[in-house]
Parts: sequence; structure tokens; C-alpha cells
Amino acid sequence: MEVESGIAKMNGKSNNSSEVPPPLEAEPLRKLIAVASIAAGVQFGWALQLSLLTPYVQLLGIPHTWAAFIWLCGPVSGLLVQPIVGYHSDRCTSRFGRRRPFIAAGAALVAAAVFLIGFAADLGHLFGDDPGRLGAKPRSIAVFVVGFWILDVANNMLQGPCRALLADLSGDDRRKMRIANGFYSFFMAVGNVLGFSAGSYTHLHSFLPFTKTKACDVYCANLKTCFFISIFLLLSLTTIALTSVRERQQNPQNDNDNERSQPSAAVPVFGEMAGAFRELKKPMWVLLLVTCLNWVAWFPFLLFDTDWMGKEVYGGKVTAAEEGPRRMYDRGVHAGALGLMLNSVVLGFMSLGVEPVARLLGGVKRLWGVVNFILAVCLALTVLITKMAEASRSGTAAVAAPPVGVRAGALALFAALGVPLAVTYSVPFALASIFSSTSGAGQGLSLGVLNLAIVIPQMVVSVASGPWDALFGGSNLPAFVVGAISAAVSGLLALTMLPSPPPDIPATKNAGTTTAAFH
Repeated sequence: MEVESGIAKMNGKSNNSSEVPPPLEAEPLRKLIAVASIAAGVQFGWALQLSLLTPYVQLLGIPHTWAAFIWLCGPVSGLLVQPIVGYHSDRCTSRFGRRRPFIAAGAALVAAAVFLIGFAADLGHLFGDDPGRLGAKPRSIAVFVVGFWILDVANNMLQGPCRALLADLSGDDRRKMRIANGFYSFFMAVGNVLGFSAGSYTHLHSFLPFTKTKACDVYCANLKTCFFISIFLLLSLTTIALTSVRERQQNPQNDNDNERSQPSAAVPVFGEMAGAFRELKKPMWVLLLVTCLNWVAWFPFLLFDTDWMGKEVYGGKVTAAEEGPRRMYDRGVHAGALGLMLNSVVLGFMSLGVEPVARLLGGVKRLWGVVNFILAVCLALTVLITKMAEASRSGTAAVAAPPVGVRAGALALFAALGVPLAVTYSVPFALASIFSSTSGAGQGLSLGVLNLAIVIPQMVVSVASGPWDALFGGSNLPAFVVGAISAAVSGLLALTMLPSPPPDIPATKNAGTTTAAFH
């Protein structure tokens, strides 16, 4: 193939069969599932952040300017941490393996960070904050900010090696790479459902009465209890995975190949990344472009979905002087939380169906292109749903919920978006693993490079969406429309420019032909 020959030239290798190492056999599926299940523990904590941390931030009295700084941690840590961790995990020579030490360290740091966040009010009180004082509690805020930054760094430290380990365990079986990433996406959905469910139960603190203290009210105690559950779940799943899976010894020839860029020795991580970008061929460049446009489409909705429900669909105002509009905004936000739950359920089912649906459509790149058009249609439909909701409120001064049809349409939109989200969470990572394995590149660094195509759009959208929406009166719709256009372009590029992955390697040595169902 053209792709394979280009990759071979990139590595200075000929296509002589005597120089090609024998295919690496994949580990049993149960081991891949054990590693993928770590995503449930990680995503449980993320769901708690999305559903509970904003009110908790207000409880601590964190100023709005600080809040923007805090939430910037995610893309910044993703920009720096994942490539660095990926680079070093590719070269780790620990007797425990290349990926497992980073996964264990990441899980331990997540546990420590969650403890700091949950006990921020208590620790701030211990260090001198007055719990009865209105406004900012500086010591509590300091503990929270430290914990939050550690949490985002630890999550990025954990997720990259997890996906790289899945690729390692899949060997040269590209079908298993796709299935493994599908299971990772499935367990992300499981973590979402568990996290949203725990966050919505207001009496959870009664199981751990000691969580309610002088500095920590009932709401804070519920958050603290949820975080205890999060720590237990993540550490349990990580322990099971790391004790049941053994990493294979790496081929010394691969280590020599990884050291071929001697000029970057002075700055190994970023020099190696620069070298990786210089050597990227068409498959990875197009993959990065499609991924970047895909996330430009996703981030406006992921950032403002519940705000859209409260503001545009339910017609509420979070800063209104009257009680009615504020109450309606809250109802809209709660309806948006229900929509996110439905989204997670569909995400879970679709994650298990990515492989057969891709086979039905004729390949993963065709599947990715089709679901990007579904994403574009869904984002465009937010305009229609908004206009229908506004029409139902016109001519009446009473504050009322939108009609049943409008609410059902909005919830159906949330659910439908679970289909393209499942593909977004699995297919790009599987393709990155496939392209990097055929090129001889390290899985960790390759997935770190792919992550740049995710976090850079996130930073751009986070900074630009506010001023862009302000140009049109503060509505969320302008950002959603830009997302719809970006999703359509991403789908078009996936169908027309993204090269097909190499054909699947036979599962057994005696197989007579290769299966090219996803070619």
C-alpha cells in the first residue's frame, strides 16, 4: 500500500520481508476489558466535576476571574502532560512495565487530588478561614485550586498510558485495537452514568455522617461522599487491571529505533515531538485535521449544553432579579442534566456497536464521516428547538416551561448526540494507534500528539466562544452554528481525504487471507 510504503520510507526501512518483525499476538479480550475499565473510575470523577463542582466553587466564594483560570487547567495540562508522559512511557525500562508505573502513579495522584478538593472547606477552616463568613474563603480556595490542578494533571497522566497499554496489548491485531478503544468509550459512559446518578442523590452523605462538619454543609458533604466513592472505584479498578495484566518485554530493536533522533537529546520530549511532527505522513496529518475540526464542533456544546437548556429552551435567566426566571433557569439546567444522562446511556450502547456498525458501513473512516454529519445536523437543530421554544413564550408574560414537544425534542437531541460521541471517543484513538504501530512510532508519544488536536481546539473555543456569542447578544447559538459547520467539514474530510487504515492482520499464523472489511 501507498500508506505502508510511505511509512517504511519514513523510518528508513525497505519493504524487504527479512527486515519486518513477526506480528505481535494480541492478549485475550478479558485483559483489554480490565484495562479499559479504568476509564469508568476516571470518568466517574469527571461527571462529578461537571455536575457538582460549580455550586461548590460558589460555596467557597471563588471569584469569577479565578474560575476561568481554574477551568483552563484541563487543556493546559493536556497540552503538556500527555506528550511528556507518553514520551517517557515509551522509553520506560521499569521491571513493572512501560505503562503500568504511570497508570499507578496517575491513579494515586487522582486519589490525593480528590481528597484535597473534597476537604478544601475543612482544611481551609483548619488553616484559619471563618466558615460563617460570606464571600471568598482564601485558604479553602487555595487548597481547592491546588487539588483541582493536580486532578487534571493526574487524569492526563493516567488516560494516555491507559490507551497506549490497550494498543500494546492488542499487538498487531488492528481489529482488537478498535474493539479495545470501543470498550474504553463504553466504560467512560458507565462512569458518566454512575457519576451523574451519585451527584443527583441528595442524601448520599447519610452513609458517611462524618463528612458533614462545621465548615462543610449538606451539599458539601454529599460532594465529599461522592469523591470517596470515586476514589474507591478508581483504585479498585486500577488495582484489578494492573495485577491481572502483565506487559510483554519490548523488542530491543524498537528501543534502537526510538533513539534515532539524536539531535533532540538536549530537549528529549519537545525535541522528539518536533521530530514526530516533521516525520508525520499524510495519514496522521489528515487524522489530526479531522480530529481538530471534530472537537471544534464538540466543545461549544459540551461547555454550554446545560446553559442552553436553561437560557434558550426554558427561557430562564441566571442573573434575573425576579424569582421566576431564575427558577426556570434552574429547571432547564436540571433538564440538561437528564439529557446528559440519556446521552451517556446511548454512548455506552453505541460504544459496543462501533465495530459491527463500521463493518456494515464499509469502514471506520466512513463511519466517522457519517456520524460527523449527524453531529452537524444535531447542532443545527438547536436553532430550530430554540426558535420553537421562543415562539411558545411569545405573547405571554407568564414564566412557564416550554411545551412537551420542545422538551422532548431537546432531550432527544441530547440522546442522539451519544452516537457520534461514542465514535469520537474511540475511532480517532484507534486510528492513531494503527498508524503509529505501522510506522514504528511509540504509542505513548503518538497518542500525545493526537491529544494536541483535542486540547488546542478546546483552548480556542474556551477563549473565543464568549466574545463570539456576545456579538450576537449573548446567545449560545452562534457557537453551536460554528460547531455545526465544523462538524460538516470534518465529516467531508473524513470521507474524502482520510486514508484507509492498513488491512487487518490475520488473527492466526495459518490464516490464508487478510480481512479488509475496514479497509
